[in-house]
Amino acid sequence: MASPLPASVGEARIKPWPAWQNRSVPRDRDVRAFHDRAPSYESGWLGGMHHEIAHRTGQLALCLDRTPQRVLDVGCGTGLLLRLLAEGLPGSEELVGVDAATGMIAIASSLASDPRLRFSVGVAEDLQFPDAFFDIVLSTNSFDHWENQGAGLVECARVLSPGGRLVLTDLFSLWLAPTLLVGRRGRARTKHRASELLGASGFHSIKWHRLYALIIKTAVASK
Repeated sequence: MASPLPASVGEARIKPWPAWQNRSVPRDRDVRAFHDRAPSYESGWLGGMHHEIAHRTGQLALCLDRTPQRVLDVGCGTGLLLRLLAEGLPGSEELVGVDAATGMIAIASSLASDPRLRFSVGVAEDLQFPDAFFDIVLSTNSFDHWENQGAGLVECARVLSPGGRLVLTDLFSLWLAPTLLVGRRGRARTKHRASELLGASGFHSIKWHRLYALIIKTAVASK
């Protein structure tokens, strides 16, 4: 499990840990659901939505850095985002994806034709990579399902190189505030909550982008 805060994060930038993030949510139910959905994840109208969100997130990442050597996708699903990025990043050394659902990793590996693509089972809260290993860390429609969002963000900061960027796309909207009172207590489902958590995890210079529909937004943050 991740340490409370990476040693490389300067204390001057650390903000108080939000009290609401003291809760975590069980992972097993979500993992089973995504495992079962893996074969059809890129099909139908939902598949079309996933593709559009991945495409827009990828375009945003490419605007930030056209020459990253190593890219990590946390909660990579079927590897769609990394496959799209591989086309626009011919100079990158490796593009790595981790996901808690074995079914997703199986599909991602089977669809990976680029030798730079690598996929493995893993969780955000315990990333099995060295410190400062990646130039960009991305996560698309996965963050809301992390068991402990704060611990996961700390791990993302740890594996990012100094000056690296986190690109975090998910459900962030005041329209979702009522869900924080019931089934999604302790989730960072608004821009304010997510910004709080990003700051407490060692990120700074947080910028928000409207990505898809009304409730899906992207936070870009620097280490």
